[in-house]
Amino acid sequence: MRQRRGSLASNPVLIGAATVLVVLVGVFLAYNANSGLPFVPTYSLKVEVPNAAQLVKGNEVRVGGTRVGIVEDIGTKTYPNGATTAILNLKLETSVDPLPKDSTFVIRSRSALGLKYVSITRGTSSEGWADGSTLPLSAARPRPVELDQVLNTFNEPTRRASQVNIKNFGDALAGRGAGLNRTIEELNPLLENLTPVMRMLSQEDTGLRNLVVALEATAAEVAGVATQQAELFAGLDTTFSALAEVAPDIQLATERAPAALDTAIRSFRVQRPFLKDSETLFTALQPAAKALRASAPDLANTVDVGTPVLQRVPQFNAELTTTLQALQTFSDDPSTDLGLRGLTTLVGILNPTLADITPTQTLCNYIGIAARNVASLFSIGDANGTAARAALMSPITGPNSLVGPASAPAAGGGPEAAKNWAHLNPYPNAGQPGAPKECEAGNEPYTPGQVQIGNPPGTQSTKTDRLVRGED
Repeated sequence: MRQRRGSLASNPVLIGAATVLVVLVGVFLAYNANSGLPFVPTYSLKVEVPNAAQLVKGNEVRVGGTRVGIVEDIGTKTYPNGATTAILNLKLETSVDPLPKDSTFVIRSRSALGLKYVSITRGTSSEGWADGSTLPLSAARPRPVELDQVLNTFNEPTRRASQVNIKNFGDALAGRGAGLNRTIEELNPLLENLTPVMRMLSQEDTGLRNLVVALEATAAEVAGVATQQAELFAGLDTTFSALAEVAPDIQLATERAPAALDTAIRSFRVQRPFLKDSETLFTALQPAAKALRASAPDLANTVDVGTPVLQRVPQFNAELTTTLQALQTFSDDPSTDLGLRGLTTLVGILNPTLADITPTQTLCNYIGIAARNVASLFSIGDANGTAARAALMSPITGPNSLVGPASAPAAGGGPEAAKNWAHLNPYPNAGQPGAPKECEAGNEPYTPGQVQIGNPPGTQSTKTDRLVRGED
């Protein structure tokens, strides 16, 4: 028999070699995928742009959002004035060949992570750029605005405030989906009714244009006090922050306000006479209030001193209960009335005496002086005894004596050296009813060569002592 030749699939060496070749070709194609597939015809252009704007080799080139090529290389170009621009080498598909000469380029962001791509807006010109041409800087428009440039326009306080606003807006809208849907549903009738209103406002005779101009002028005037307005809003923030702590009380007050206002409407009509009388009273009190201005420190001191006293009043009242009960028992006793009647009679009897004695003390202070002199009478003296003892032991000097017992008033009798003249005023004037206002005791003038019994002529002084004085 003829031996059968082995097949290719049964040779492991050939299978392994074919597999390695396929893998190498796949790796080669994957490695060069960003630079375009080999053996595929391309259309090359150079584009001058203000800057590469974080482009890298291999970034896509798109027309209308469709990928038509890649950025093969990035270079620079320096002008004589020192300015520098970027040169992009683009490898495009032949489907865009030729590119119209009025086409424009712009570098756009592909994602928020920083990826970029070159976007081509095809023009309508009948002339196109030949392969290898360089598009001028004027074709790079509009000037690209990067995302980081947009974000950098907001400083840190603005970004933080935006975060707070977004959070507060989210909190305000949370759980209100049904309400928002109902609002959107009810906007349709509003917009239908708003159409004729807006048509009316758009007419010339409404003067809406003049209103807008006036509002513009008003805003221009207010712009000069922008700082004060900002401070106003800052102050309002502080005020409302303080009011937030009492928000439940404000809500309660608001809920009860209608009933309170209704009550006020009914009661104020009745209160009008009272308010009118109060107005008259306060008008009459104005002079007294002005007079109290000078005594305000004394009143304040009275309040300071009186507060501790008033704090002890409850204890005093508790202790006073026993006293009042005893007083009640005393007043209920039948003998009390009899005693009060007798006391009334006694006061009536003593009243003339007190009326006569009162000026002696209030005007001349004789009682105080007498008490002081009595104390001195029994304290002042020498080794032989006090002044009282010496007066009691004074010798009797005969009928002309002034310091002891005598058989007749001293009237100048006896030897010349012993002549004495009696001067006696047993009931001196001291402001008693019907008497002159004077203090004669201790102030009587001495009249030499004659006896003076009773009140001396003239009005004497009201000074009774250099230390204890009556009324001058």
